[in-house]
Amino acid sequence: MFQFLRRAGRCAVLAHFLVWFILTSFAVRIALLIWQSADVSWALPDVLRTLGTGLFFDVATAFYAGLLPTLYFCFFPNRWVGSLFDRIMVWFFTSLALFILVFSFFAEFTFWEEFRSRFNFIAVDYLIYTHEVIANIQESYPLPLLIGAVVAFTALFLFLFWRNAAFSTAFRSKARWNRSLALALGYGLVVFICTVWLRNTDAEWSPNRYNSELSKTGVYSFFSAFRNNQMKYTEFYTSIDNKQAFQLVRSKLQQGTSTFTSDGFSIHRSISNPLDTGTVTPKNVVFILVESLSGSFLREFGNEKHITPFLDSLAQKSVFFSNMYATGTRTVRGMEAVTLCIPPTPGQSIVKRPENGGLYTVGSVFEKRGYVRNFFYGGDGYFDNMNAFYGGNGFTIYDRGRGSVLSDAIKTTRHNITDTEVTFENAWGICDEDIYRKMLSVADAHYARKEPFFNFIMTTSNHRPYTYPSGKIDIPSGTSRDGAVKYTDFALRELFAAARKKPWFQNTVFVIVADHCASSAGKDEIDVKNYHIPALIVNLPAEQNGKIAKQCSQIDLFPTFFGLLGWSYESDFYGKDVRDAAFEERSFVGTYRKLALMKGDRIMILSDQKKKAFYRWDRKRDRLLPLQPEPSFLEETIAWYQTADYLFTNKLLK
Repeated sequence: MFQFLRRAGRCAVLAHFLVWFILTSFAVRIALLIWQSADVSWALPDVLRTLGTGLFFDVATAFYAGLLPTLYFCFFPNRWVGSLFDRIMVWFFTSLALFILVFSFFAEFTFWEEFRSRFNFIAVDYLIYTHEVIANIQESYPLPLLIGAVVAFTALFLFLFWRNAAFSTAFRSKARWNRSLALALGYGLVVFICTVWLRNTDAEWSPNRYNSELSKTGVYSFFSAFRNNQMKYTEFYTSIDNKQAFQLVRSKLQQGTSTFTSDGFSIHRSISNPLDTGTVTPKNVVFILVESLSGSFLREFGNEKHITPFLDSLAQKSVFFSNMYATGTRTVRGMEAVTLCIPPTPGQSIVKRPENGGLYTVGSVFEKRGYVRNFFYGGDGYFDNMNAFYGGNGFTIYDRGRGSVLSDAIKTTRHNITDTEVTFENAWGICDEDIYRKMLSVADAHYARKEPFFNFIMTTSNHRPYTYPSGKIDIPSGTSRDGAVKYTDFALRELFAAARKKPWFQNTVFVIVADHCASSAGKDEIDVKNYHIPALIVNLPAEQNGKIAKQCSQIDLFPTFFGLLGWSYESDFYGKDVRDAAFEERSFVGTYRKLALMKGDRIMILSDQKKKAFYRWDRKRDRLLPLQPEPSFLEETIAWYQTADYLFTNKLLK
């Protein structure tokens, strides 16, 4: 091989680079395969296909990475070969490319540790929000050691290239015009074929999700996710006639208390409640969306670590949803679900999309009843487009960003949480205790002005690097997820202790729900148990308390809450009051590319490329077992997601 590389002439450096990339990427795959050895399929055909498919993607990615260098080496004038300019260009860009790719290989291990996945759309988001991500990496990992290792490996590979005469060969070789043209055309043809016929989804061949993920190449997956950040439903997914889809969804949304106010492609309806006299003093509402609060953390669901004692106590004296599922795996999906009460649409969450202001949200229901609406976030709400979404939908913003106005297009107020209000802060924002104290002070001001308030809080403490104020709980800060969960629970207890002293407490209801689970990774394409979340409605009259065991979705939380308050309201929501006798148990779960409807233990999963699969969830073994598709189940699944995408893309969620 070394003799072959030396004969590459002017392209010797490129040849070394391509071979290096393929071998290193393959070695990373082997390492991840061993890391996940307990979960991957080790059947010989599966292993061979995992490695073979992965090698194919490695080669394709290497060709992509080498396209510009190929053009440079083929068409750089011979009279300047070996000049100072040529040497600087080759050494600098070879060093830079090696450094970036070595860094990406290291990053793949940290990304796999967190998400059990090759680079995906989360990685694209992380590239955009560099401040939070870099700070998180600094606080979670020994960054100087990692950067030092990246530099060391880059230097080692450069030395091996030099030792094998790659640079000296390139600087003394002259390129023949006919050979250069043939090489460039051939190379370009390979890249063109890969662009037209190769898709990242081609690696998703196995029912074992880990085998499919390991068949991918991280760099290729990253750019594939970047390219496919938004996906029009009808282009990528199995669809039916829109009229048929809306008829089916409207029949599912019909309740005895609801009346559709328009025909055709709409779900707008009036929800009537006979208890709504319009004379009852409005209750204040504090809504807490808790970061990464998996149901499995609670003793109520079998956890014996006693890390959520306060939440476990609240479960006994609240409206407690014991069978609720998150719609997605990201905070923005949870926000989308609870704010718009809509199933997840493919691609980016609506929270992150353009033209997402002026929508009909749960805040709209509160607005019509005279509530002030506030959104609290302990970090900079620029992250994940939160401020633009909530500001554009009528909420006043309280965050750690700067400035009083979000933009000329968003006419809302933005308040900065000042340094004097902060006792502890990490990469993601201030600790939960601090954000709760800020909310309490704002609530006091509204109470003094006799304004009913809807305060929406997004917490941050239950997130890597798992750091929080010292001395609060018996688990040292920064040591584990269990510590972050226990601190999250502690901060909630402190919030309630402080709120009980307020004159507005008796007339205030607290709603607590997770944005998503701490992990969504598993063997199956959708790991159902990692979507199970707790939800609680606290401080309603005691006779309303009890456990709701019906299977439901995040999108049902506020419709159920409005029903408990006895409200009549206008609705563009897909969610329903789960206490209604006509409620049909179901939940919506998905990723940015997979969309699923679950009823009991049956689950239909729609994927791009118009794929679909039907399973039975074996709860004991936590596995999805293939079933023969049921046409009516498939049609219903399509209808929910197709209509949700239609309403948003056609600006009908207003």
